[in-house]
Amino acid sequence: MVTVRDEAPFPGYGRGTNGYRRILAALACAGVATFAQLYSLQGLLPLISRDLGVSASQASLMISVATLGLAAAVLPWSFVADRWGRVRTMGLAVALATTFGLLVPAAPNFEILLLLRTLEGAALGGIPALAMAYLNEEINPLHAGAAAGAYVAGTSLGGLSGRLLAGPVADLSDWRLATLTVSLTGAAAAAAFLWLAPRPQGFSPVSGGGFTDMLARLLPPLRSKPLLALYAQAFLLMGSFVSVYNYLGFRLEAPPYLLPATAVALIFLAYLAGTVSSRAVADLAARFGRRTVLLASITLMVSGLLVTMAAALPVILLGLVVFTAGFFGAHSIASGWTGSMTATGRAQASSLYNLSYYAGSSVVGWSAGLIFQSLGWPALVGALTVLAAIAAALAAAMLPSGRVQPPGSAFR
Repeated sequence: MVTVRDEAPFPGYGRGTNGYRRILAALACAGVATFAQLYSLQGLLPLISRDLGVSASQASLMISVATLGLAAAVLPWSFVADRWGRVRTMGLAVALATTFGLLVPAAPNFEILLLLRTLEGAALGGIPALAMAYLNEEINPLHAGAAAGAYVAGTSLGGLSGRLLAGPVADLSDWRLATLTVSLTGAAAAAAFLWLAPRPQGFSPVSGGGFTDMLARLLPPLRSKPLLALYAQAFLLMGSFVSVYNYLGFRLEAPPYLLPATAVALIFLAYLAGTVSSRAVADLAARFGRRTVLLASITLMVSGLLVTMAAALPVILLGLVVFTAGFFGAHSIASGWTGSMTATGRAQASSLYNLSYYAGSSVVGWSAGLIFQSLGWPALVGALTVLAAIAAALAAAMLPSGRVQPPGSAFR
């Protein structure tokens, strides 16, 4: 049961207002604190593999256990935030994550390392689980789509910053000092988030916390075919995306390329294409419809993926840029659409999207390594292309084609 406030509903900050700018700046800092820490080890996996004497798929568990912990934690964080508030809960989550992140470099063995990464991921689950719910509550609905695109663009910059920082530091020292450097950067970003985030005005705390109440907030999104289709996009497309970035470094550090860690880290500059595309798709969706732009983004993603099978390094990098632009375009549409479809249980609907998103990162990101180790890059590309095709088929069959989906219509 939701507590009813006496005052008129908060209309949300409009584009160009101080509150709008502060929310986007705060969420950008949260994106840096979250995604810099979560994925900074991705470019260091070959170094970790050699240093700890583990295989490529075992090294990729450094990413998979963190995203699995995040996936498992997003729903519990959403229920906490329903009673405690979005900003306070996100602040707690990012503080805990930074604490675990600072312990990671001191891990004495691979097993403890995996445990700390799991706990770090679980703590980080409080950010993406709540960011879209917070944004949709505080931003005027007319501008929520553009704000969602700006947030996703910020997350891409957050992920990029961690990877670009970790690679050169690892070349100068080792991967442990690189991880510590990224965690300290995340701590600074977390402090900036708490300072910038305005006091919530669109949030209504939920009274009652029994199991029945929790189930009542979960069932509507789980019964919605359009939302289930969006959750499938999250699982399949994110799994494919993480797989490419997990294992391309192994390919480029091997003959004939023999790239050092710093050079491998530079491939993450392709994230800048995602920064651009995640903001551009909002205007395209307003003109052509969300489903059309989502399907076009998946097509772009697959096209870039196929190009990475080329032998020439510049062509591989071009394919990676196209692939990345397509993924972030699709993710921006799908994640923003999830929030706009829900009238009640918004935090839970967004959390289910994030659960699917990071479950795909964990499951597909690890299992794709088995294909890469056994059959090579072309086989990995083929498998990921099939996953993207399934995502596109589900989107075409289950998502509405109109330009605007009013809040709550997914549950009808």
